[in-house]
Amino acid sequence: MAIGSWLIRVLGALPETMTILRQSFCTNREIPHFFCDLTEVLKLTCSDKLINNIVVYSVAIILGVFPLTGILFSYSQKFSSILRISSDRGKYKAFSTCGSHLLVVSLFYGTGLAVNLSSVATLPSRISVIASVMYTMVTPMLNPFIYSLRNRDIKVALGRVLSKMVPLRESVDARLS
Repeated sequence: MAIGSWLIRVLGALPETMTILRQSFCTNREIPHFFCDLTEVLKLTCSDKLINNIVVYSVAIILGVFPLTGILFSYSQKFSSILRISSDRGKYKAFSTCGSHLLVVSLFYGTGLAVNLSSVATLPSRISVIASVMYTMVTPMLNPFIYSLRNRDIKVALGRVLSKMVPLRESVDARLS
């Protein structure tokens, strides 16, 4: 499955790479980004971007919208199964787990698609960087965090840390006033 997923992504990147290689670029330009995201590279081209935009949108739909639709469909099936659980405690546990995962999936796909589909509507670079950080760094770190919050010891330790931060924040606010 991993090789198939990797192969699909490589084959998806191939049309984007081939169309970007045809472009001519303006000189003395700098990408205000922390990595060469395709949409940021497209902003630097001096030639017509129509074909590149069509390719980017097509690949984003094939590799983004279609899987997201399948994921949302599977979650709708899970939610309908959860609603058939008789105990309220069971429903709560199942909804909390599925809800947190659905939040991470929505965050990943939402920011990823926003960055990839924003090549025509040029977003400010700062917003694009924040969205890129969300889908490249934040969402992969959230899943282990969500699983660790299922552990009672982790919840207690997090509660201690947060309770120590609240008095610290109040003392800082008092000093600033």
